[in-house]
This record gives sequence, C-alpha cells and structure tokens, in this order.
Amino acid sequence: MRRFIDGIRSAGLGLLVWLAVAAALAVPLASCAGDVNKILPDEPADKLYNEGLTLLNRGDYNDAAKKFEEVDRQHPYSEWARKSLLMSAFAYYEVNRHEETIQAAKRYVALHPGSSDAAYAQYLMASSYFDQIPDITRDQGRTEKAIQALAEVVRKYPDTEYAESARKKIEVARDQLAGKEMLIGRYYLQQHNYPGAINRFKTVVTQYQTTRHVEEALMRLTEAYMALGVVTEAQTAAAVLGHNFPDSPWYQDAYKLVQTGGAPPQEDKGSWISRAFGIKQG
Repeated sequence: MRRFIDGIRSAGLGLLVWLAVAAALAVPLASCAGDVNKILPDEPADKLYNEGLTLLNRGDYNDAAKKFEEVDRQHPYSEWARKSLLMSAFAYYEVNRHEETIQAAKRYVALHPGSSDAAYAQYLMASSYFDQIPDITRDQGRTEKAIQALAEVVRKYPDTEYAESARKKIEVARDQLAGKEMLIGRYYLQQHNYPGAINRFKTVVTQYQTTRHVEEALMRLTEAYMALGVVTEAQTAAAVLGHNFPDSPWYQDAYKLVQTGGAPPQEDKGSWISRAFGIKQG
C-alpha cells in the first residue's frame, strides 16, 4: 500500500486527486477498525456452563468460577444462570475463597429460596464462616456468624443431610465460644478478680453445658467461690459437678478443695448453679 501511495505522488497527481484516492483507501481501513470494536454475540449458555464443568473436573477452580460467572452475566435469569451461580459458589469454596463463596451462596438463596439446591447454598455459606473460625485467643465474631448461618440450615432445612452436618459444626463452634470464656475466666482467676472470673464461668455453665468445658467451669466456680468465702455456692458447684460428672478428674479436685475448707459438696437447691442444671436428687 505504501508503494501504491508513493506511486501516486510520483505521478504528479493533483492535490484533489490525491485526497480522493486517500479517502478511498481509508474506507476499508475504517471497516477493519470497526471490526475490532464490534461487540461479539453472547456464547450459548450451555456451552459456557459445560466449559465451566470441564475446568472444574480438571481442578481449575478459579477459572471454573469465572466461567460460571460469565453464564450469569451473559444469560441472567436463565436456568443456566441459576445452576452456574451455585457452581461458582462451590468452585470458590474448593479453593478457600470464603468471601466469594459467601457472596455467591447468599445471592443464590436470595434469588432462589424455593430451589431444591437452596439448602446446599445455605450450607456452603455457613461452612465458609465455619472454616474461618479463629483460635480462642482472637475475636470470635466469625464463630458467632458461623453458628447463626448453621442454625439457619437446621431451621430451614431440618430433614436434609446438611442439617445433620450443621448440627455437628454448631457444637464445635459452641465449644470454641466456651473455650474463649474459659480463657478469660482463668486469666481473671489468676489476677484474683473473682467476680469477673465467676461471670465467665457462669456463662459456660448456663449457655454451653453440652461442651467439654463445663466440667472445668464448675471446678473453677468452686475455686472462685471458696476464695471469696461464699462456701455454700462452692459446695453447690462441687455437688453439681459430682452429680453430672462423677468420674471427672475435675470433680476430684473440687471435692478436695471444699473438704479442705471443712465443707463437703452439698447442693443448695436455691443456687443458680442448681437451677441451671436442674439436678434431680434421690
């Protein structure tokens, strides 16, 4: 093309002829530029979805999630979009991209609450919170969110397989919260802040009785009440511990502690500890 233009110039054509030829040559060039910017038609939804499944089977979870998101972008409100939204949540969950999982699953539940897959979407969301539970030395906000989301699975979908798994995870999360209370309670006990310690152990006894921490909590209550001179409550804590966990090493420690003070374990039925457990005496 350059030679062609130089040939026209060397032939001495007039300015008007030159401009006319240049304009004619520009037409196909402009057409080519237009082709570059031309908006491509959407790809078929099933094609995009199957490409996502292929990537998923290969273990390319991030790329699979993007492909499923493309289905939702190009074909919103379609059945393929509904399926793809759930699959993108699953793909993100597989690579521990919890925030993306939560967003996709939450959107699925909001858009398709009556779907047969809504239970799984809710479970994915709850599991993402659960997987982010920190150790007991850190803030337990994520743990509380996990319990709330898992409880929704149990409440909305009680007869599904996800509900049973959710119940088990709730117990683990509750044990974590109880562990946090125990950690703080022990610290207060070491600092001789007995009222503060009692409040923490009381939370474990009243709210987390089914966790593994309740035995120690009752023993620590015995210890704190004895330190304050509130012997009847110390006796009750030890008695309740003995009634519920007679073989516990924590009961042995509590028994020795109150006996050393000249007060054997004995339940005061008016105590909040007794009421919390509802012990049935023979």
